[in-house]
Amino acid sequence: MRVNVIIPVFNRLEHTRRVLEALRRQTLVNALTIVVINDGSTDGTAEYLKSQGDVVEIRGDGNLWWGGAIEEGLKYVLPSCQTEDYILFLNNDTWFGEHYVETLVQTSRANGDAAVGSVIHEEGRDPPLVSIGAKLNVNRLAVWDLLSELSEAEKRSPSGQYCVDALSGRGTLYPAHLFRRYGGMRPYLLPHYMADYEIAMRFARAGVPLVVSSKAIVYSPPVYGNDASRLSWRKRLFGRRSPHNVFQRLIFYSLVGSPLQRISAPIRMAYFSCSRAFSTWRSLAKRKEETI
Repeated sequence: MRVNVIIPVFNRLEHTRRVLEALRRQTLVNALTIVVINDGSTDGTAEYLKSQGDVVEIRGDGNLWWGGAIEEGLKYVLPSCQTEDYILFLNNDTWFGEHYVETLVQTSRANGDAAVGSVIHEEGRDPPLVSIGAKLNVNRLAVWDLLSELSEAEKRSPSGQYCVDALSGRGTLYPAHLFRRYGGMRPYLLPHYMADYEIAMRFARAGVPLVVSSKAIVYSPPVYGNDASRLSWRKRLFGRRSPHNVFQRLIFYSLVGSPLQRISAPIRMAYFSCSRAFSTWRSLAKRKEETI
């Protein structure tokens, strides 16, 4: 059994060093193949990776984005994968304890070759748990974190595992044979955001359980991944770096769900976008009246 770890990186060398050191401390370190896709970094990442004998570096020109980088990693590892092997998606701004990979593998086996995600703990936060996994309502085009459904007591002492509707790329283990059976990433359609959710939901539609182990903890800095608070409205709605990109969300919802949901996705997106914008405007107007 081997676990093929695929890590897309773009700059942030200090994070890459930290995640590699965390992998080298794993109880299953001898079963790991570490593949880093360096997509055009300019901060010394290439020179550092070249000096790491236990790391395979694949270079991109800066246009792979997350989905394309993962796809390049899959192309490298899948030809040599055996039936019992796994593939682990990781982001480089993460770190974890020494039993992390072993916990993911054990959880997958205990749940019938499930896809297994990680919970996210944020440093310096109390309680530290900030994310469990995604829940979706495809009809209403709504995505939220399962964490929001938990009581304060359960946030401090979560259950051993949870079932979710989609898994992120911040620490998710997949049995390798799933990619051969159901395909890999779709970088031309979803180059960055929502690509991780789409492939997890594709596997789920085929009957693969999607679970998150609360013992598989990924530690993260206070701001990670999809922060779009500083983007202009134009970049927020249309920028490739934004999780709120209208076109990417439309493509995502056109790929998941039933045939009727796929066909009606543009109409529903227009309706719910206007409805939510109106609700936000009403709330702001009401607050303004209360302050007068």
